[in-house]
Amino acid sequence: MSTLGHKFDNSLVSNAFGFLRFPVNFEPYDSDAEWVITGIPFDMATSGRSGSRLGPAAIRQVSVNLAWEGKRWPWDFDLRDRLKVVDCGDVVYEFGDAQSLVNNLEEHADKLLASGKRMLSFGGDHFVTLPLLRSHFKKFGKMALVHFDAHTDTYSNGSKFDHGTMFYHAPKEGLISAENSVQIGIRTEFDKDLGFTVLDAAQVNDRTVDDILAQVKQIVGDLPVYLSFDIDCLDPAHAPGTGTPVIGGLTSDRALKLVRGLKNLDLDIVGMDIVEVAPAYDQSEITALAAATLALEMLHVQADKKGE
Repeated sequence: MSTLGHKFDNSLVSNAFGFLRFPVNFEPYDSDAEWVITGIPFDMATSGRSGSRLGPAAIRQVSVNLAWEGKRWPWDFDLRDRLKVVDCGDVVYEFGDAQSLVNNLEEHADKLLASGKRMLSFGGDHFVTLPLLRSHFKKFGKMALVHFDAHTDTYSNGSKFDHGTMFYHAPKEGLISAENSVQIGIRTEFDKDLGFTVLDAAQVNDRTVDDILAQVKQIVGDLPVYLSFDIDCLDPAHAPGTGTPVIGGLTSDRALKLVRGLKNLDLDIVGMDIVEVAPAYDQSEITALAAATLALEMLHVQADKKGE
């Protein structure tokens, strides 16, 4: 079975104009792309409001507002001059079949990573990070997780497919090292005995960005890093379009400074995702714009590492 192409060809991914007007390539495995954007339109694991299956389309659509820039402030280079990025469309799966999503996403990710590409993925609800971690583990071994969220997603009482249990299962499966992982912006109840370092939203809002980033580097150490950003890490004033909004979160400015500051930490970021954009609850596309902008900053961090 072909792993990419059009939905009607019984393949795994389809759809889409490219994020930021990057080229669309349904056969990215043999391309010269370094980073591949994949949409994952799945929200069957939500515990609150559904709708994040439309997140990838919303992020792509609003990204055209960012596409006109060459050198993007405050960076001193044009991203396209340093980093080869393509958008391969959306993962396709059998409607109503969560296991089909898991199977197809892992197959797609396995092929991309085996071909030397790295992935920036757009959810979808946060459950999609678990199959992505499984594929990344096969390529990179045990990883550190740098996780922005209002929730730790380490709950043990969910179902097999649940967007609140991924980081309970991931360390138990040996995919990530909880002791080398950090969760940023948390402002809901969590288990303090699982080994994760939790930087709650109150302290993240009060401490300096440099202080927080120094602690992140100390925690992560030299492990390969998977970066996951749940858009509800932002306060609902900055990101209302999400399934489980929690007040008291980060501003978009602070989140951008934290993500941008990762460039100074010399981290080996092997995979990235942005999840939980639910455009039905958005206002004037501000949540989708926040997600698209954060995604663009993540790519700039990677391009900055390459130098000129």
